[in-house]
Amino acid sequence: MAVDSDIVVTLDRQEEQNDVVPEEEAEPASSPAHHPTAPPDELFDISTTVDPSYIISLIRKLLPVNDTERIERCYVNTTENNGREKNETSLCEDGNTNLSMDEIKLMDTLDGVGEVSSQKGEDEESQQSLEHCGMSEREKTWEECGCILWDLAANKDHAEFMVQNLVLEVLSASLMVSKSARATVRLISAVTSLEISLGILGNLACHEVPGKLIASTNGLIGIIVDQLFLDDTPCLSEACRLLSLGLQGKECIAWAEALQSEHILGRLLWVAENTLSAQLIEKSAGLCLAILENQQEVMSILLPTLMKLGLPNLLISLLDFEISKLKWERAAERYPVLDLILRAIEALSVIDGYSQEVCSNKELLHLIRDLIELSDKDEVASSCVTAAVLTANIMSDAPEVASEIAQDLTFLQGLLEILPFASDDLEARSAVWSTIGRILALVQESKLSPSSLCQYVLVLVSKSDILEEDLLDHQVVDTNKEHESLTSTAQGINARTMALRRIIDILILWTSLREHHPESRLEAENCSDDSSIKKMLDYCRKYT
Repeated sequence: MAVDSDIVVTLDRQEEQNDVVPEEEAEPASSPAHHPTAPPDELFDISTTVDPSYIISLIRKLLPVNDTERIERCYVNTTENNGREKNETSLCEDGNTNLSMDEIKLMDTLDGVGEVSSQKGEDEESQQSLEHCGMSEREKTWEECGCILWDLAANKDHAEFMVQNLVLEVLSASLMVSKSARATVRLISAVTSLEISLGILGNLACHEVPGKLIASTNGLIGIIVDQLFLDDTPCLSEACRLLSLGLQGKECIAWAEALQSEHILGRLLWVAENTLSAQLIEKSAGLCLAILENQQEVMSILLPTLMKLGLPNLLISLLDFEISKLKWERAAERYPVLDLILRAIEALSVIDGYSQEVCSNKELLHLIRDLIELSDKDEVASSCVTAAVLTANIMSDAPEVASEIAQDLTFLQGLLEILPFASDDLEARSAVWSTIGRILALVQESKLSPSSLCQYVLVLVSKSDILEEDLLDHQVVDTNKEHESLTSTAQGINARTMALRRIIDILILWTSLREHHPESRLEAENCSDDSSIKKMLDYCRKYT
């Protein structure tokens, strides 16, 4: 079960709606009277109704104020001193970003270079007051423009146009400045700007070309990884989301190498273990899942250290917490969290060399049973299917587990109730049938008392409609794929056949008991009527 890398998060803030140019209504911005119209060969080649110059002006406004001034200074000094333009100039002295002169001219043409807020001759106190007011206003503008770009980056064409026009360099500089601002308390909204920058990068990373450019931008992955050491929940959530998308892309090795330090991976697990935010638990569990479902090379880089740091115990602890919450309250925002944690555990349970640590955990089996035995499964149906698949994996790796739950009729009933939820996933459906068959194979019906046997019959007949519907719905599909000789489908049919044969054996024995032992009539009457049993026997034989 893989995380969908095409999912894009966008902001839905009322205050941004006035700033976004609606795609249906937007028209190319008309040039001022004193500006000539650009020749056709210089028009932007972008398939969108949002004015490209508008997008670039938004990017331009994200430049940190000091970097904006340095762009102007570098441009002026270069042209005055040399009488010509150099091919490249430095955006900032510390080497954070390099912009070519052509790129600077393009951005300055669309949006004027910011002016210094203070003038010569002002005293120091007055200058500080003006700078404070100017910075606050700039922060507000920065946030508004950043949020619009966050939304626009959800569109592939917009995203590709943005990376062509320096948005990665600008965001990289912004992340570095925000880090410095947190240390010197120069920016009130430094944390907010970090969240927005990471959000924009996260949406860009959902698209192939921008995602590749993010990975190839010098130092950017390292800057993103550093954000794991923030103490702000929204920023950490966006950082985990961005790292997950990076690991799911074609440049996943570069992202894995940036994360491989024990110090960094330890921080990731610490955040997941200590946060109370459902969103942050979801994103950190999603990052773990992105690692566990990745290609072998990525897992070989990250998994040994994660196992050393206690990843299995952490995931089981998180599962315990979520199931405890589920028993006391049904909160919709926690359902995806539960599902991601279970998927991460399920992914770990099939990795050679590491599965035993999961499959032999008694606490995990207890938690899975609690989930599958829930009476109302509709809201957590996906999690229940994952739990059933995980149970099948555990039984394959630790066969003795089946004997522990073979006598648990509530668990058997819960498995039967999960079948409709797994109908669209052939592998999951096969896993559910396999688990049912393994449990029933351990039932020694000939040694059971009439009352015990009656309980098994009661559970099976009470879910007769579910079984019949599942068999009927998949009859044509199974037959066609069986002719195609698909291994996974053949295994699913074998698992189903094994389970149906065990059901037939139990029902035949019960029918015989009723016919030859009249003294068991009481149990028979309390169990089920003959017609229901006969109907179930008929269709089980048919599909066997």
